[in-house]
Amino acid sequence: MNLVNAFLIYILVWWVTLFAVLPIGVRGQAEDDNIVPGSEPGAPVKAQMKKKIILTTIISLVLWGLLLLIIESGVIDINKLSPVPTIE
Repeated sequence: MNLVNAFLIYILVWWVTLFAVLPIGVRGQAEDDNIVPGSEPGAPVKAQMKKKIILTTIISLVLWGLLLLIIESGVIDINKLSPVPTIE
């Protein structure tokens, strides 16, 4: 696998992980009984984005490393996943 493929796989893993991490620990304004006038009652009180970005990066690095090991071991052949035929 070349460097570009590895980087693109990391970006995909990072974004999927971010969307999995975003709802963790979120409390809505309605749950805290502190609704700001004109805002959505389900809007988070504290989003804690810095913490979630760091957590996403750590989790995605681990998942990416495992995925690279699986790909490099030959269990998954990324060339066979492509819908476009490749010339070997």
